[in-house]
Amino acid sequence: MEGNSTNLDAAIESLLNVEKQMRLAGDVAGTRKAAIDIVELCYKAGAWKTLNDQIVVLSKRRGQLKQAITAMVQKAMEYIDLTPDMDTRIELIKTLSSVSAGKIYVEIERARLIKRLAKIKEEQGQIDEAADLMQEVAVETFGSMAKTEKIAFILEQVRLCLDRQDYVRAQILSRKISPRVFDADPSKEKKKPKEGDNIVQEAPAEIPSLLELKRIYYELMIRYYSHNNDYLEICRCYKSIYEIPSIKEDPSKWIPVLRKICWYLVLAPHDPMQSSLLNATLEDKNLSEIPNFRLLLKQLVTMEVIQWTSLWEFFKDEYANEKNFLGGALGDKAAEDLKLRIIEHNILVVSKYYSRITLKRLADLLCLSLQVAEKHLSDMVNSKSLIAKIDRPMGVVCFRTAQDSNGILNSWAANLEKLLDLVEKSCHQIHKETMIHKAVLCLAFYGQILQSQDVKLFSAQASPVCFGNSLLN
Repeated sequence: MEGNSTNLDAAIESLLNVEKQMRLAGDVAGTRKAAIDIVELCYKAGAWKTLNDQIVVLSKRRGQLKQAITAMVQKAMEYIDLTPDMDTRIELIKTLSSVSAGKIYVEIERARLIKRLAKIKEEQGQIDEAADLMQEVAVETFGSMAKTEKIAFILEQVRLCLDRQDYVRAQILSRKISPRVFDADPSKEKKKPKEGDNIVQEAPAEIPSLLELKRIYYELMIRYYSHNNDYLEICRCYKSIYEIPSIKEDPSKWIPVLRKICWYLVLAPHDPMQSSLLNATLEDKNLSEIPNFRLLLKQLVTMEVIQWTSLWEFFKDEYANEKNFLGGALGDKAAEDLKLRIIEHNILVVSKYYSRITLKRLADLLCLSLQVAEKHLSDMVNSKSLIAKIDRPMGVVCFRTAQDSNGILNSWAANLEKLLDLVEKSCHQIHKETMIHKAVLCLAFYGQILQSQDVKLFSAQASPVCFGNSLLN
């Protein structure tokens, strides 16, 4: 062993002298080759500690060329998977990471090294350490990294933050990715960089495609929004996944997604965005494949009171079976929210048909007690979903909006304008009918004159005179 070590040290010393001569002479190719030869020599000898030491020595030599350091780091990265044990692998990754730190020409290599080290930490159960390592790298500033690799790296950062339940940082990191980037057409992107532009490297083979990254992105966002029970945003995320061609072409994939869209649409509070998505989903032809959910959405757009007990009996099995589909089961909180949405829907329906209603009658329509009905009505008023006033001594709910003096005067003016317009149209129609009636009477009168016998005799006597006059002329 001592002989092998001596021979290795002598060979390395010889190569270091060659590297120094090439570096001082400014020979890029020679310096790079000498650095790579030293790395290969240490690997073939199995001297991993010597390999780490030589990488550090070569990187710190005065006036070391960028190309030599880049080649040396790239070559050493090829041996990471060939290390004999995990400790040696971690040590090599840390050495390469420290060597490439602060050097913009090996920033991509350092990012890949950090990602591999974070994966090892995660496999060892050290989620916090893995997340901290990944957050050190800001790949969005890397001009030469491929777009898909950048997105994949940021998504890995978001996933680790979600795994450690750091939802605030996960949201900050997710905002580095614009959803519009997934809709870009790869064929329209520039292929050849202009002079002065950074040459974008090709993404590694293990990096997913852009559409696959889109699916991963929205699945992570679903995890984030599920923490706050933001049902509308969860629905929009599933809607984006549903639009992916690979999902929409396979019924076994889009049916579970469409089910989730329907459930979260029903669970989302009523607002213009929810109403728009609800109507757009109802127009989807694929909804005919799951008729029960079409019926559920149809009930929500119909201005009729929904009986919660009958609806729950009908959809209870569908709700329970949701765990067999994409995304897991809906929890008990979702069941409570579903009942709350039905109550809110019923209150909105009542407000459409009644301007004033007794609280007792409202509670009967909602199948609730007086106290619970009043609570739900007050919550909707506080959330500005509904305008209403409750006269508690009288037990009357008024859904009419209060107007100020300007609003009342404007409504009167509008009503007067409509009234005058109706009067003008009525006068025009009366005048039109009168003229038509007069024309009919005149035609009938002249028709009777022409048909009378006197007119015929007058015509027979007048014809010879006319003939004679014509002869005299």
